[in-house]
Amino acid sequence: MAFLLPKLQPSLLSQSKSNKQQQQQPLHQTLSLPKPTSHFPISFITSSSSTAQVAQVNTPQGSAQDKEQQQPKDEFYVNLGLAVRTLREDMPLIFIKDLNYDIYRDDITFKDPLNTFSGIEKYKLIFWALRFHGKILFREIGLDVYRVWQPSENVILIRWNLRGVPRVPWETKGEFQGTSRYKLDRNGKIYEHKVDNLAFNFPQNIKQVSVLDLVTACPASPNPTFLWGPVDAYSSSWIAFYKAVRETLDQDGSLLPQDGLATCS
Repeated sequence: MAFLLPKLQPSLLSQSKSNKQQQQQPLHQTLSLPKPTSHFPISFITSSSSTAQVAQVNTPQGSAQDKEQQQPKDEFYVNLGLAVRTLREDMPLIFIKDLNYDIYRDDITFKDPLNTFSGIEKYKLIFWALRFHGKILFREIGLDVYRVWQPSENVILIRWNLRGVPRVPWETKGEFQGTSRYKLDRNGKIYEHKVDNLAFNFPQNIKQVSVLDLVTACPASPNPTFLWGPVDAYSSSWIAFYKAVRETLDQDGSLLPQDGLATCS
């Protein structure tokens, strides 16, 4: 047995060494993890970077489309606010100064219960005639704005009251109310002005006047501001006022619109 030990010892030693190596190999593998392959991280980075690139490319396009859609809406609301503010300021002063026509379209249409006119030049002539004949036919004339509101997004409604004191001595103070309906296009510009819902309150009683009343009603003028002849219940300065404005529009370009031509105050 003694002579076998030296022969067996190397094999045993080799087996023991191999066993030790096998036992140590997992520990070595555990302690020193293998380096990760570059396939998964590269593909992950590539996919994420491509996603980022797609997001970077798509985001400006989406924002550009949103801006294109938002710009008309922004322009509409800006012009809408300007129109409401301008109408609030202009309406009470229509017999004193001219309007701000920046809020209207060039093809604006004006409608009342009897007439329809189209074009910005006709529209300007209407308000010039109101100022001109208002100063001639009335001692005092003015317009009060009762209410401004929006029944819908593209419509502005104004309820107003027109009051005046005629120059003729047989008429007392009169007034009537009405509604102005303004329609706006998609850019917020007014393309239609319609007057309706008129409620008249004209004086019906005719007062007896003397020659002295007629003389003192207005100083001598080559263009008298009162009407000679019989006066009935259906004629008044208000009706004469409307007819004068209507005739001015019929004459179209024969009159040169200028303010400050009214005599007799």
